[in-house]
Amino acid sequence: MATQQDGPVEATGVVQAPTRPSGGPPPPGGERRGPLERVAEFFTSLTERFVPDPFVLALGLTLLVAVLALVIEQENPVDLVTSWGDGFWNLLEFTMQMALVLATGFVLAHTPPVQAGINAVADRLATPRQAVMAATAIGAVGSYINWGFGLVVGGVVATKFALRVSGVHYPLIIASAYSGFTLWALGLSASIPVTISTKGHPLEAQMGLIPLSRTIWSWPMGLTALAILVLLLTLNPMLHPKDPSRVVEIDRSKHAEEPPRVGPPPGPLTVAERLNHSRVIGTVAGLCGLLYLVIHFAKGNSLDINSVNFTMLFVGLLFMGTPARYLAAMADGVKTISGIVLQYPFYAGIMAIMTASGLVVSFGDWMSDIASAGTLPFLGFLVSFVLNFVAPSGGGHWVIQGPFTIEAAKALGSDYAQNAMAVQLGNAWNDIIQPLWILPVLALSKLKLKDIMGYLVIIMVACGVVYAVAVLLWGVLAA
Repeated sequence: MATQQDGPVEATGVVQAPTRPSGGPPPPGGERRGPLERVAEFFTSLTERFVPDPFVLALGLTLLVAVLALVIEQENPVDLVTSWGDGFWNLLEFTMQMALVLATGFVLAHTPPVQAGINAVADRLATPRQAVMAATAIGAVGSYINWGFGLVVGGVVATKFALRVSGVHYPLIIASAYSGFTLWALGLSASIPVTISTKGHPLEAQMGLIPLSRTIWSWPMGLTALAILVLLLTLNPMLHPKDPSRVVEIDRSKHAEEPPRVGPPPGPLTVAERLNHSRVIGTVAGLCGLLYLVIHFAKGNSLDINSVNFTMLFVGLLFMGTPARYLAAMADGVKTISGIVLQYPFYAGIMAIMTASGLVVSFGDWMSDIASAGTLPFLGFLVSFVLNFVAPSGGGHWVIQGPFTIEAAKALGSDYAQNAMAVQLGNAWNDIIQPLWILPVLALSKLKLKDIMGYLVIIMVACGVVYAVAVLLWGVLAA
């Protein structure tokens, strides 16, 4: 059961199950295993053997797209390499934005008020399965509100629960918290429906403006979001090992129960030291940031990734209290962004090859040739799932798939809103196993992709059924 104190679980006198630390080898045998556990172990075994690090996947996807461009589009090798290199840095702004999402979110999640809230929830969790369910719910609701915040808070909460609740299977609770990320595509920051509802969007001449009432606020998508949430809250706890000997607990040597508190040095303080540890400066700066946000939204501006980062930065500074404390926490947060900084340029290069070679046009022609007005959304949903491996950014994904999807919809008389949401749902479906988005969670949890991928594959299959039924019924009934 959960500890009621602030220290690590083993320091409280709680009797722990005979578990093993994260990263240890699985024990032989194991009698108390249900069907879902066996399936999870099967996929975990496969990923441990065959799934490399995300950086290797990014390199492999680059080569795969290059081969497709050479074979299908007969792209000149020199032109292909040129387009790849020219586009390699096209996501620099997005890379910085994502790095700040993770770093500022890391600091905000480790501020005293947020930690107190997480601890309050953790103290009410009596079993590992309750911890898994709570982490799933927080990750899902956070992602529905805003994808950047949900991506970070899920990993932080899951780690905290694993520290404070005895017997939690650490890889599963991390996978469960991340699985809620799929709900971002049906929530307030869903990039495609928000984009096509905004005047001046790139495809306005082709499709006009599509209000949110026809996309994320429509009753089919509302029911889909509810169905996904219920599915995750039901499925994820069922995946927890029944045999205590098969539980992999968090490695406490890699995670601090509470972030270190940075205070002024002992003895008389210099002017510089007083400024570094001044609560007045930290509070005034934080309040100025919040004042700007009030003015920003009062003028009718919408929530975007920049305003999210601005919010997390200044709220974090306000909650930390002093500039010195914020800097110390940020130093830890920066350690988590190396994967993003290294790999995002490779995804930018992949997107450049797709666009320059004409692969996107070929995909559009193929879709319109084999689909009908009622089945086009489902086909777009499947194409979106595949395309998201090479273009995992929601906005960037729409830039690639949107033009040929809308052209096919126009040719077939298929509903634009349904096709746009089908692309969004295919994106969300693939995101459950997309290494690019799992990177921040892996950085926070200090796990490897192979540790959690087995669980994510099961969750992806289950969510895929819900998404597919929703897209098919919506498209066919409205045709």
